[in-house]
Amino acid sequence: MAASTKLVGEGVKKAPAEEEPRVLGPGAAPFGNFPYYSRFHPPEQRLRLLPPELLRRLFPLQSPETRPILGLDVGCNSGDLSVALYKHFLSLRDGETCSGASKEFRLLCCDIDPVLVERAEKECPFPDALTFITLDFMNQRTRKVLLNSFLSQFGRSLFDIGFCMSITMWIHLNHGDHGLWEFLAHLSSLCRYLLVEPQPWKCYRAAARRLRKLGLHDFDHFHSLTIRGDMANQIVQILTQDHGMELICCFGNTSWDRSLLLFRAKQTIDTHPIPESLIEEEKERNRLRFWRQ
Repeated sequence: MAASTKLVGEGVKKAPAEEEPRVLGPGAAPFGNFPYYSRFHPPEQRLRLLPPELLRRLFPLQSPETRPILGLDVGCNSGDLSVALYKHFLSLRDGETCSGASKEFRLLCCDIDPVLVERAEKECPFPDALTFITLDFMNQRTRKVLLNSFLSQFGRSLFDIGFCMSITMWIHLNHGDHGLWEFLAHLSSLCRYLLVEPQPWKCYRAAARRLRKLGLHDFDHFHSLTIRGDMANQIVQILTQDHGMELICCFGNTSWDRSLLLFRAKQTIDTHPIPESLIEEEKERNRLRFWRQ
């Protein structure tokens, strides 16, 4: 287990230790649970867009009483990106550990696939700081039990920041328009800040096409989705208009054309003003976009 305390909820089972790892092709991973996902979408592509000091700039007033910063990584797969984000934000080099790091930043990482979670637990180099659990985030009862169990260890009711990296499409395809809306509602109610990497619509078509090539049935909701087109903009609209968040920064696009969007819950405005440096960086990005058009 990648944490000193295990979280166990009803209906959540660990894969038996003797179970052989499955070998799934991309089209046979209907929830995005690809083995070795990071081999074709390396974490470095996201990290190069994110300032290492981001958490320190978002939470400059964290006192010893309110530490550590608590993060939630939804859809962590086998944990490669989770570990990379942790090292990046704490400025840790490869092979470097910091004995006090878990007091600065703790990350709860969840995925629907128990085999991937077990791999993440075994390979995590920071077992005191990263907790991996098997969780279907759309299961409201189990979600509440497991997330509250983690938060209660720190006397908290909310996560400081949530990470939703290339997960929205899988929620959308498997749970429909209302499922995507609900998913974003749950995340926004749990996190003061939210970093989202939406998949563009072309990825939806590619995922459906892969299923058909394998002779599998199509995603139940694919043809009935009315939320479509510019998915980054659609998610911005849902989070800002329906769920009380504001977009404070777009960090740019990865090499596979996915934007990294940072949102903040509006109720945190008074206690945590937006860092001026982030505002200026976003203005500069907007100027660059204008001149490139």
